[in-house]
Amino acid sequence: MNKRYWNFLNKLINEHPIVIDRPAGSHHPDFDDLVYPLDYGYLEGTYSMDGGGIDIWMGKSNQNTISGVLCIIDLKKSDSEIKIVFSCNDEEIKNLKEFHNSFSQAAIWIENPNL
Repeated sequence: MNKRYWNFLNKLINEHPIVIDRPAGSHHPDFDDLVYPLDYGYLEGTYSMDGGGIDIWMGKSNQNTISGVLCIIDLKKSDSEIKIVFSCNDEEIKNLKEFHNSFSQAAIWIENPNL
């Protein structure tokens, strides 16, 4: 796996504050039946294809490292994006995979090989 890629992600996280705007258990602003399984937010001062910051899921693990990334295709929005998965344990990763492989989305998981 390309070590440079993971180094770049680490650099983004180290240089941009994490903003949690949707805490675990909160509902999506447009879809009330969609409940966030973990803290969800973005890296301040970054940009993604949807015009917002780069998305990030925050787990409860004390690792403080990038667990991996989820690559998402969303047919409802006709878009794709990645979501950084940070400091997550195996159970949290499983929950995120299930979450993003429901509704109108399909996701693949890419684990950080440096763990």
